[in-house]
Amino acid sequence: MKKQDAMNRDWIATARTLSQALPFLQRYDGATVVIKFGGHAMGSDEAMDSFARDVVLMQQVGVNPVIVHGGGPMINEMLDKLDIKSEFVGGKRVTDQATVEVVEMVLSGRVNKRIVQAINAQGGRAVGLSGKDANLMVCDQTDPALGFVGTPAEMHPEVLQTLFDADTIPVIAPLGAGRNGETFNVNGDTAAGAIAGALKADRLLLLTDVAGVKDESGEVVTELTAAHVHELTERGIIAGGMIPKTETALAALSAGVRAAVILDGRAPNACLLELFTEHGAGTIIRQG
Repeated sequence: MKKQDAMNRDWIATARTLSQALPFLQRYDGATVVIKFGGHAMGSDEAMDSFARDVVLMQQVGVNPVIVHGGGPMINEMLDKLDIKSEFVGGKRVTDQATVEVVEMVLSGRVNKRIVQAINAQGGRAVGLSGKDANLMVCDQTDPALGFVGTPAEMHPEVLQTLFDADTIPVIAPLGAGRNGETFNVNGDTAAGAIAGALKADRLLLLTDVAGVKDESGEVVTELTAAHVHELTERGIIAGGMIPKTETALAALSAGVRAAVILDGRAPNACLLELFTEHGAGTIIRQG
């Protein structure tokens, strides 16, 4: 009997959670949400399946999800396997011709199709593409010293709207087309921010391996304005690997994204918690 009581409590709690989600479901009906997927969440089949299920659920309730993924560890693994040595300038990898060919093979091939397959296996309909497709992301060279590393310069997101209209989830590898036929490797966060800005997305979700932006006492800050981000950066509280993420968030806001969220991709159902519950699941950054 006690076991039955416990089960009943669980069912009631589940029903209450669904009921409380109603205003958020209404709020995001028809909204575009760009998700940068990477890090720990890509590491295991279980995490991949959980993420894919969340994405399919988001679409089922009226959200237009766009997935932009990374794949650094898989690129490193393949470069080692092929015995291609990398040079580094200022801590950044130089992407020469041989390297960019491997980057494209791994990102557009192995990584992209694994995510597409995971979403399709959960009953969604996903299509994989890169920033080169339909000139989605035209890039300029970031720094000649870094080789084929690009910065998005022109965005053409019309192809994504076509996919939304067909109830299809775009899964995008962060590669860009050069103006002279080159292929450019683009930082995954940067690519996600540029795509979110081009779509004037409602949300940019940057999944990371940390709980969010922390204050001077090490506590996660749930909400920040652009001005507060600048202040924390100047004081050295936002530092290291968090700086490029907050810079991406601020650039996306400037391009017309309503809000950007830095959240822990290791947490189960992180995207659903952020969108469909009152407390969210990370640090939300708004213009002010």
